[in-house]
Amino acid sequence: MAAFARELCIKAAKEAATHSYSPYSNFKVGAFGVFENEKGEQKGFSGCNVENAAYGPTNCGERSAIFAAVSAGFIYLVEMWVYTPTQEVAAPCGVCRQVMYEFNPEAKVICVCDDPKVVLEKTVAELLPFAFGPKDLGK
Repeated sequence: MAAFARELCIKAAKEAATHSYSPYSNFKVGAFGVFENEKGEQKGFSGCNVENAAYGPTNCGERSAIFAAVSAGFIYLVEMWVYTPTQEVAAPCGVCRQVMYEFNPEAKVICVCDDPKVVLEKTVAELLPFAFGPKDLGK
C-alpha cells in the first residue's frame, strides 16, 4: 500500500502538468509515480510530457516520472497517477504501458482529469494484456 495520500498524488500530478512542454499537441500530461527501492523505502517522482519538433524524441509524463525514479535508485513501481486537464480521463499510451510493465505489472494506474467523478483505475497488466516482459527473455 502506498504511503502517499490520494490528494497529494493528484496535486503532484496536476503540478507536473503545469510544466508540460507541449507546443505541438497542446495536450498537457502530468504524472506522479510512487516507487519503492530495494530497502522498501517509498518515494514519489513527478514527470510531464516533453514534446519535440521531430515527434519521435517526445517523452510522455509517465515515462519522465519513471526515468527520474530509476535514476534515483527506485525501480519498483507501486502506483502511477496520471492527470490531464480534460473532462474525460486519458489512459497512458502503449509505450508508457510497456515501460510501466517492466517495473511492476501489478502496479496501480490511476487516471484523473478535471472532473473529480471521472476516474480510471486499473493495473498495468489490465491495461496491457499479453504483455512482453522480462519473463519472456528468461529472466
